[in-house]
Amino acid sequence: MRIFEGFQKGVNLGGWISQFDKYDTHHFETFITKEDIAFIASLGFDHVRVPVDYIVLEDEEGNYIESGFQYLVNCYNWCAEYGLHMLIDLHECFGYSFDPLKDIDRKKFFYDAALQERFLNLWKQIAMRFKDAQATVAFEPLNEVVLFEVSDAWNDLVRRYIQTIRAIAPQSYIVIGGVQYNHVGNVKLLDPPYDDKIVYNFHCYEPFIFTHQGAYWVDYMPKDFRITYTLPIEEYRKLYEEVLDTHGGVCFRDDVTELGPEFFEIIFKEALDAAEKYNAPLYCGEYGAIDLSDNPSKIRWLKDIHTAFKNHGIGRALWNYKEKDFGFVDESFKEVQEEFIRCL
Repeated sequence: MRIFEGFQKGVNLGGWISQFDKYDTHHFETFITKEDIAFIASLGFDHVRVPVDYIVLEDEEGNYIESGFQYLVNCYNWCAEYGLHMLIDLHECFGYSFDPLKDIDRKKFFYDAALQERFLNLWKQIAMRFKDAQATVAFEPLNEVVLFEVSDAWNDLVRRYIQTIRAIAPQSYIVIGGVQYNHVGNVKLLDPPYDDKIVYNFHCYEPFIFTHQGAYWVDYMPKDFRITYTLPIEEYRKLYEEVLDTHGGVCFRDDVTELGPEFFEIIFKEALDAAEKYNAPLYCGEYGAIDLSDNPSKIRWLKDIHTAFKNHGIGRALWNYKEKDFGFVDESFKEVQEEFIRCL
């Protein structure tokens, strides 16, 4: 399997120009600065994944906002100065959001010609601004397609997206994730790569009941629920049923008998097989454990998932650098921050 060169060890800049509390230029100008990029580089990272919401780049009528694009340009310039690569991820587009807290039709976008045309036109604008940085700037069309049922429609739009980008930036890496929130088991549903610059992408927050314990945005999740990593798999299954009212998911697979490095080897296998079949690089664009989890568990979980990443040369970007309930520079990580960084 090929390696996603320059994108092996990264971190997300979530909460900056995506998933912010309110549209606030002071926040955009101060949340992430050149000093943050310098610090990230000093820790040995090779890239940042930069989520951006359409509303930073265009208004509701579709008029482009040059000051919004400038945040991306500034980040690129800082990355270039400190030797980092950059992945631009359109986290939300007009007409679509993965965010479970937003009341939106998550199916319409994948069958609406006007919404898709606006999406592609925005990406033309992004690609035009970075067409001279094709060796160091990669593109991710859309974060986390939620519905399984739009898989074929998503593949159709991805084909059009690739054609659109290739007319402007023929050598840029394009990072494509599957349905059901970029679930690792759905990489196999993606079309074969159209060229050798296509990267298969997944997100991994497994076991979800551990990484999202107490998360206020998760259905049925009590805010005071806590769980350690690792318990026997039978305990996890029982808690999934009792707390989240589900008996599905990777923890219920017959071939999953315990947690540890082998757990990630098992759940990554189908994605690894697809990447191997098509000689495509494999990338995990998000992974992390919520700040509510206990610190020893954070470290154990991180070591286990990293063992699988390193065994197979899977590039990755930790969620998250700062805030958004996962930030490793935040106070909740202070006691284990040095060890946590060493694990990364």
